[in-house]
Amino acid sequence: MAFGDPLQWIIIGVIVIVIFLWGPQKIPDLAKALGRARREFDQASKEFAASATTAPAAATATATVTPDMSADQALVEAARGLGISTEGKTRAQISQEIVAKAKPQA
Repeated sequence: MAFGDPLQWIIIGVIVIVIFLWGPQKIPDLAKALGRARREFDQASKEFAASATTAPAAATATATVTPDMSADQALVEAARGLGISTEGKTRAQISQEIVAKAKPQA
């Protein structure tokens, strides 16, 4: 006898609790607020994407950093993404170069 995914039951429970707490008359207001928040988020995302495409080349360089990387691997990958040579340099030197490259040019 299967009752489905536990996540489905959690979602159903949250919906029932929301109905009990705020009542059915408040749900449309809640939905409108969620819609407004989503619209603002989408607008901010579009603005961020537009500003990112006009940023200088050094600031838009990307590195492939994954959660399973060590801190040293992530640091080296970030430096390579910015075009910084890492051979023969200490971790502190690489960090300083990354910070210097990331600072806006005045």
